Amino acid sequence: IRQGKLQPGLRALFRVAGRESERASTFDLGFALGPRLNAAGRLSDMSLGIECLVTDDLGQALNIAQQLDQLNRERRSIETDMQEQAQAFLDTIDATERASLALYDPEWHQGVIGILASRVKDKLHRPVIAFARGNAGELKGSGRSIAGLHLRDALDLVSKRAPGLLLRFGGHAAAAGLTLREENLERFEELFEQAVQGLVSPSDLTRTIETDGPLEAGWMSLESARLLEREIWGQGFPAPVFSDEFQVDKQRILKDRHLKLTLRKGAAHFEAIQFNFAESAPPVVRAAYRLAVNEFNGLASVQLVLEHIEPA
Repeated sequence: IRQGKLQPGLRALFRVAGRESERASTFDLGFALGPRLNAAGRLSDMSLGIECLVTDDLGQALNIAQQLDQLNRERRSIETDMQEQAQAFLDTIDATERASLALYDPEWHQGVIGILASRVKDKLHRPVIAFARGNAGELKGSGRSIAGLHLRDALDLVSKRAPGLLLRFGGHAAAAGLTLREENLERFEELFEQAVQGLVSPSDLTRTIETDGPLEAGWMSLESARLLEREIWGQGFPAPVFSDEFQVDKQRILKDRHLKLTLRKGAAHFEAIQFNFAESAPPVVRAAYRLAVNEFNGLASVQLVLEHIEPA
């Protein structure tokens, strides 16, 4: 891809996402191109994404990529509304008292419940299954799990303990889907909680972030960020995460969703952001972060992408 050996569909997706294929990274594939391709299957017809990838006509590819980009914008809007509804429910319970969460709203969109489950799982570090209405009288669930729980095995245990409760289910350790009758949701929630409690230990329910420790300020540079950006990171080979203490000089909330900060370490100042985190930071923080490149109006600078912050 970096050498320009990519077909029209990928070239078009890079263009509508505002990314440069010559500097393609795993971030581009996971967070820029991937969501646009997936949006077709979530909200419309997955064949649109397939057509984008197989066409040899750049004009047609650009037209499809623009449609996919619009679908992804709609998906984000739907997801934001669903997250707000889910948060309103979560504010009424103490999630730390539970080993799992099952969420449902009759207005939720089937194609976005998996993303919702993932967001809540990341925030609360609990296996989460979100449900939406399917065929008449049925609910479709999409789940995401934490490292200590094989989600498909947990559903299999529920199925064995209550034959017929799950009409269909399948998946793997980290993600799974299921279908059940709407009137059986409360029973499922009870049995799923019991299954999870039996399969995980208390330590599994404690979020842990492994880091590479502190990074000297001299290495927190645009050059270092670009070096890391060019490497190929993935499952079992994650990008480095560093940790250190910083003074918080400035902070604000972007789009009611993201925390934007200016951090200070000694005499050095760094721009930082924590996505999907709309809470204020204390004056001094201990942060786990990744080095990233922030490009705005043609200018590039180093940015710390925060994985976690806590009072120092």
